[in-house]
Amino acid sequence: MNKYNELLNLVESMKEDFEKFYDKNNKAAGTRVRKGMQALAVFAKDTRKEVQDMKNAE
Repeated sequence: MNKYNELLNLVESMKEDFEKFYDKNNKAAGTRVRKGMQALAVFAKDTRKEVQDMKNAE
């Protein structure tokens, strides 16, 4: 469940910047949103590989 908690923390950490960008049109927050989404993509890719490796090891 540690990976799930990491995912939740990553998503929750972006909440404020999403609100600032979409609700208040803060362009700097948009940059942080893009950076957070890139981190999320890397996390997803790494997690997917880890799951595949664990599945194949069985």
